[in-house]
Amino acid sequence: MSEETVLITGCSSGIGRATAEAFVDSNWLVYATSRDTDDIAELAEQGCETASLDVTEAAEVERVVDRIEADTGQVDCLVNNAGYGQYGPLEDIPTERLHRQFEVNVYGPHRLTRAVLPLMRDREAGTIVNVSSVLGRVSVPGSGAYAASKFALEAMSDALRAEVDRFDVEVVLVEPGLVDTGFENRMADELDGLARSDAYGWLYDTIEEFQMTADALPFRSDPALVGTTIHDIACMTDPDPRYPVGPSGTVLLYSRFLPDRLRDAAVRLVRTVT
Repeated sequence: MSEETVLITGCSSGIGRATAEAFVDSNWLVYATSRDTDDIAELAEQGCETASLDVTEAAEVERVVDRIEADTGQVDCLVNNAGYGQYGPLEDIPTERLHRQFEVNVYGPHRLTRAVLPLMRDREAGTIVNVSSVLGRVSVPGSGAYAASKFALEAMSDALRAEVDRFDVEVVLVEPGLVDTGFENRMADELDGLARSDAYGWLYDTIEEFQMTADALPFRSDPALVGTTIHDIACMTDPDPRYPVGPSGTVLLYSRFLPDRLRDAAVRLVRTVT
C-alpha cells in the first residue's frame, strides 16, 4: 500500500502547523502549504513537503494539486485550514472586506475541494476536513463577517457530505472554540482601518477587552489538541460529521439551543455593563 498523503493549507502557525506535525509524526506524506514558504521552513526540516499556496488563487491551487498527483497519484486527506477572522460591527465593515472574508474562508476551501475530489472519487477513498469554528454555529455581536463565512463553510460541508457519500469520501467539520494561536492579535489587525462609527463604542470596547484578557483565559485549547483531532479523523473509517474541540467550543455550542430572545437579552446585558 502506498504512503498516505495529506494536503494541509494555512500551516504557517497555530492549528495548521500543529496538524502538519501530527501527521508527519504518524509517518504520513505531508504537503504543508502557506502563502510564504519561509514561514514553514521548520516543517520542511521535520520531513514535510512544503509549497507556497494562496487559496484565493485558482492557478496556485491547481499547481499544488498537480504536483501531488504527479508525485503520488493520490490525496488521502485534505485539510482546509487556511483562514482568518474579520471582526467589527457589520455596518462598519465595507463590502470589499466581507468579500475578502468569503474569498479566503469559503471560496478557498471550495477551490481545494474541487481540485482533489476527482482523485478521491477515482480511488473511492478520502477524507476532507474543513476547519470551521464554534462561530460556524453560534454568531455573536462583532463576529458577523467571520461567523457568516463559517456558517457558509458548514452548509457547504453538509451538502457535500451527502453528495460524495456514494464514493466513500468523508466530509468532516472540526469546530474549535478558543485556541491558543494568537488569533486575538490578528483580530486587532483586521479592526485596523475600519471607519468606526460612534454607534458601536460598546462593541469595540468589548472586543478590545477580550483582546487584552485573552492570554489569561483558562479554557483556551492547545493547537496540538486540534491537530491531533484532525489526524485521528483522517484515520477513521466512519468519522462523525462534526467534532467540537475544547471546553469553550462545547459550552458555546450548547448556547445555540437557547431561545433567540434569551440570547439577545444576554447581549443587551453585556452592552449595558460595558
